[in-house]
Amino acid sequence: MNGLDRILPIVTKPARYTGGEWNSITKDWDAIDVKVALIYPDTYEIGMSNLGLAILYDLVNKQPNALAERVYAPWIDMEAEMRKASIPLFSLESRRPLKDFDLVGFSLGYELTYTNVLNMLDLGGIPVLASQRDDSHPLIIAGGSCALNPEPMAEFIDLFVLGEGEEVLLEILEALRRWKLESPTATKEELIRELALIPGVYVPSLYRVDYHDDGTISRIAPVSAEVNPTISRRIVMKLPPAVTRPVVPFVETVHDRAVIEIQRGCTRGCRFCQAGIIYRPLRERPKEEVLQAAEELLENCGYNELSLLSLSTSDYSDIASLVGDLSARYREHYLKLSLPSLRIDTFSVKLMDSLRPTLGPEPSAQFGKKTGLTFAPEAGSERLRHVINKSLSDEDLLQTIQAAAERGWHSVKLYFMLGLPTETSDDVESIVHLVRQISHVGRKAGGKALHPKVSATAFVPKAHTPFQWVAHITEEELNARIEVLRLGLKRSGVRLSWQEPGMSLLEAVLARGDRRLSKVIYRAWQLGSRFDGWSEHFNYERWRQAFDECGLAPAFYAHRVRPLDEVLPWGHIDVGVSAAFLKREYQNTINGAATEDCRFGRCAACGLERWFPGCHVSFTYR
Repeated sequence: MNGLDRILPIVTKPARYTGGEWNSITKDWDAIDVKVALIYPDTYEIGMSNLGLAILYDLVNKQPNALAERVYAPWIDMEAEMRKASIPLFSLESRRPLKDFDLVGFSLGYELTYTNVLNMLDLGGIPVLASQRDDSHPLIIAGGSCALNPEPMAEFIDLFVLGEGEEVLLEILEALRRWKLESPTATKEELIRELALIPGVYVPSLYRVDYHDDGTISRIAPVSAEVNPTISRRIVMKLPPAVTRPVVPFVETVHDRAVIEIQRGCTRGCRFCQAGIIYRPLRERPKEEVLQAAEELLENCGYNELSLLSLSTSDYSDIASLVGDLSARYREHYLKLSLPSLRIDTFSVKLMDSLRPTLGPEPSAQFGKKTGLTFAPEAGSERLRHVINKSLSDEDLLQTIQAAAERGWHSVKLYFMLGLPTETSDDVESIVHLVRQISHVGRKAGGKALHPKVSATAFVPKAHTPFQWVAHITEEELNARIEVLRLGLKRSGVRLSWQEPGMSLLEAVLARGDRRLSKVIYRAWQLGSRFDGWSEHFNYERWRQAFDECGLAPAFYAHRVRPLDEVLPWGHIDVGVSAAFLKREYQNTINGAATEDCRFGRCAACGLERWFPGCHVSFTYR
């Protein structure tokens, strides 16, 4: 590309933009019917760590008549140089400009990447507003967890894929191929209307939103008779084959290791957790398939670390046997196993400790060193953990820490949330007390000091959860609670980190926002907002100005308790878990009632039984 080689030596981490990595796929552009740009709207290091995009990249490129190429957000210095040299945003594989693709697909996993989406469209030579695009422009689609409240991005995206994309994306590509080859006179508007009939596809331009005088929504209704009033999330019946030939990056990424998704979904029922709702039901990958995938991955990539990925890895029904088999098979290969998202119990500690045999008979200091454990108690008091349906007692946690210290673990990271429903000052003080107990138990059991690191973030209510109606904590309240933790933990020598309150406020606004926020996002981008998820670039004053100019108030979206009968901006999206179940769980929060894990008890009637009878017992898709 003209001018690119000149600017690469003067930007940070130029390998982010060169392509050509091991296992990347470059097809004959002219021989392919449908060209897809898969975009993660953040840096290369973060986007390359996203398994969902890697699955779609592998899936599309296995199709003989389609290709997929990767695009990530250029860092600030690279963007400046590209604009100065009039270089449009391009894909890594062929260095084709974004505007040359038939379909541009964004993965939306974090609300604070929204301005990056606009910036990338603009940098790619594509009009930012969907209403300004014509038949010459690519079809712009989006998916991911944030797409399950698509309304804040409705003015920029032609259609949203709701739920799991492995099947529906191929259906979209086939319709797009037919439109290109067999319907030369059909318009893109006609194509979009056809795509709107595919289950799981939401076209915001085909729906109208009406508002009451107080700003709340009165109705969300189709403007076209052929589309459904409610759009249902897509769910794949069986986990797709594991990606065993992923692209190996040139630079270190956030998760720089081989990854196998061993399980999708979670039935624990934590009331704050959106992932626990939108990835139901639980589906496991058979152990034999995991072992085969591990063999192929290590052969194709050369990694020395393998992550067994799941929302709750220790809930995988055969996890001990799986870890044992992997440990035995790769004992001489210095393979490190990573088990993210473990339960807080002594079984998890024993499981982590059992990984050491994979490090070889005489491990080096690098491979033999214990790195540390990470646990998420979420709340400091048993009472509040009961409220959020996280069944964890102080005794359970302290026994886990004791078991870890006795086995030589001397570092632990603890995650807590502030501003959970019904939280009191006593609950905040309980965090300080609990961390002190953890330090004491760890020192007593391990014979040396335990070094807890505590991370505190503001709880952000999310769509499609039992807490979707609650208010987000105000900045003043959050700062006061952070100060309690800071002073209390400082005296104990514990390291505390926290997120800037303005970032969590903006996330709360965008997570439960309506279509009117599109103009706020657009104006914030015009004012210079991008990389809002990065503290060094986040500027809340730009957003405050954008809200003021657009006549909207963040407090309306973030700090207001919403009545249970209010029409929610995502009310026309059916994720399978029913509104009745969410309301029942919300009431259980107020009453302090627990809801048991449906795998080990009776069906909780969450709504998925409408689609998959008996899913709480047998819906594992082995």
